[in-house]
Amino acid sequence: QVQLAESGGASVQPGGSLRLSCAVTGRPMSDFCMAWFRQVPGRGREFVALISRWSSDTFHAGSVKGRFRISRDNGRNLLFLQMEELKSEDTAVYYCAANPEWTSEAADFALWGQGTQVTVSS
Repeated sequence: QVQLAESGGASVQPGGSLRLSCAVTGRPMSDFCMAWFRQVPGRGREFVALISRWSSDTFHAGSVKGRFRISRDNGRNLLFLQMEELKSEDTAVYYCAANPEWTSEAADFALWGQGTQVTVSS
């Protein structure tokens, strides 16, 4: 059974940085394209970033492009999201997700972590 577990969420001030991690167990992470989504109360899950199986391709949402960077370490079955220049509007629960195919649609992902809270506030 594949399981995903996020970590690294915290409260930070605007302009700060955070690095989220997602550990994958049960299957090699290289079986999947991996993605980060985020969600605030009352809204659907918003796509943040996507990375192909062997890191040859990445795709970042316009709202985070240039500030966030997705990466992965297949040898350690770890996914990362490096977040810089954080803004209050980045406040959300962040989820990692896995799918065999390249897609940025939340509905296409069957495998999700439990989420980690990121709060950006002064």
